[in-house]
Amino acid sequence: MNRVILQLFAVGFCIAAVQALQCYKCGLGFGNLCITSRVTCDSGEQCYSGVGQAAGFLDIKKKGCLAVAKCNSTEQVNFPTSSSNATVYTMTKTCCNTDLCNAAPGLPGASGLSLALATVTALFVAHVLV
Repeated sequence: MNRVILQLFAVGFCIAAVQALQCYKCGLGFGNLCITSRVTCDSGEQCYSGVGQAAGFLDIKKKGCLAVAKCNSTEQVNFPTSSSNATVYTMTKTCCNTDLCNAAPGLPGASGLSLALATVTALFVAHVLV
């Protein structure tokens, strides 16, 4: 009987481990720069991407795991949080529920146009050399 219980526990643990949601995490990013790592969310959390703007021009980004109840909302944030002279900005947090769905940002300075131009150039060079 103990062996059956142990096997059921092992199967349950494997299923729970497989269902853990993987997300990108960025504590604080500015403009297009948001250095990310990977994190596993707890039960009841989803991946989120947060976008805000401080002082009317500085784009602020955050990524990570967020409780489902706080998803798809906008809130006022103080930056820095521990200062009495904090700047208040609004951050909109959008959630998603598949692995790594809060995609990491591209390389700083790399736009879709520059990547398309590089691709066309590489294809042209490859065609000329053949």
